[in-house]
Amino acid sequence: MSLTETLRVAFRALAANKLRSLLTMLGIIIGVAAVIALMSVGRGVENYVTRTFQGIGSNLLFVIPGGPDQAGFGPEGPFRQREKPLTMDDVRALSDPSRLPGVVAVAPAAGNFASVEFGRENAFVQVLGVPPNYAEVSNYSVNDGDWFSENDERGAARVAVLGQTVVKRLFRDELPLGQTVKINQVPFRIIGTLAPRGGGLFGDQDNIVFIPLSTAQQRVYNLRTADGKLAVSSISLQVRDASLMDSTAQQVAEVLRDSRGINFRDEDDFTVITQQDLISSFGQITGALTLFLGMIAGISLLVGGIGIMNIMLVSVTERTREIGLRKALGAKRRDVLQQFLVEAMTLSLSGGLLGVAVGAGLGALIQFTQPNLPVAVTPDSVALATGVSLAIGLFFGLYPAWRAAQLNPIEALRYE
Repeated sequence: MSLTETLRVAFRALAANKLRSLLTMLGIIIGVAAVIALMSVGRGVENYVTRTFQGIGSNLLFVIPGGPDQAGFGPEGPFRQREKPLTMDDVRALSDPSRLPGVVAVAPAAGNFASVEFGRENAFVQVLGVPPNYAEVSNYSVNDGDWFSENDERGAARVAVLGQTVVKRLFRDELPLGQTVKINQVPFRIIGTLAPRGGGLFGDQDNIVFIPLSTAQQRVYNLRTADGKLAVSSISLQVRDASLMDSTAQQVAEVLRDSRGINFRDEDDFTVITQQDLISSFGQITGALTLFLGMIAGISLLVGGIGIMNIMLVSVTERTREIGLRKALGAKRRDVLQQFLVEAMTLSLSGGLLGVAVGAGLGALIQFTQPNLPVAVTPDSVALATGVSLAIGLFFGLYPAWRAAQLNPIEALRYE
């Protein structure tokens, strides 16, 4: 019996019981749709994370206080400070080009959440003190007005640059440039507003106010250590080339150990993080979540496969006389085996293709509701779904097909 004739008979058998075939395929449809949607969302999240970290600057290293097991995210600027803080002495040490030739810019940041007032409006937002080069290092661009200058930094000027979320909350329809706001009851003149950046992994990137670093340290916050040194929350370093990231990170650690007087056998009281470290960390989280959800989708595929085996066993029982007649007319065991295997695989593959369509629809719906999440059905996810569907049909259809092939033609003809 040719493969073409086998396929024709298989489709005719499935079409004879359309509702039963559709219900049998339902488990495969749901499982494959879940796999397609999960892989699409997983790729979207991966791209989103990469794009977010690339948006905060290129080739960046971050230094935060506390060892690797103590550093974390929190309210004190971008990172939480738990142990010995970073100081301006560390910034000066890292700014030495003879010790760190691969670093082209060093930008410390210091701050906390603070009350920002304008008239009767009030907002509790992150107010960060940064040097003049911070905008370039971190890819912030000014929408209106200007960024603060070196003179503002040297003079600890009370000037501020506002993110768009803060502008909307405080000023509504008024123009912010030239207006005066109070940050922790200290008056500041607004000299600029930032271009919108949207949400990110660290929250709303537009819900922020920048002031000169010296102003934050001397006039707004108490940022001195016990020995009188000026402290910072974090230090960003821009590396000349991506290929130098690992070697520069090691050099940064060596410079800081020397600057902070850490003995040879003592552990670091700071952490150096690369952008790739951050991407990898979030990738592990999203990967674990995708794996967990994929296991749930796998259960649906397992149930679908059991459904196919069940319906094929029913089909063998219903067509016992037909099998006996074919064997009496010269059909061999392998012909019967092939016939029922093709039917099972056709049933499973049809469910898989419908599942791909449903999964693509779910991906499009997620893309519509979350425009910032680039969801896309990739060829490898379609190939995986198709291969899994065929494998399920082959695996769960093998026993019913073998059982049909083993039927005795005489007993099959006498079956009622």
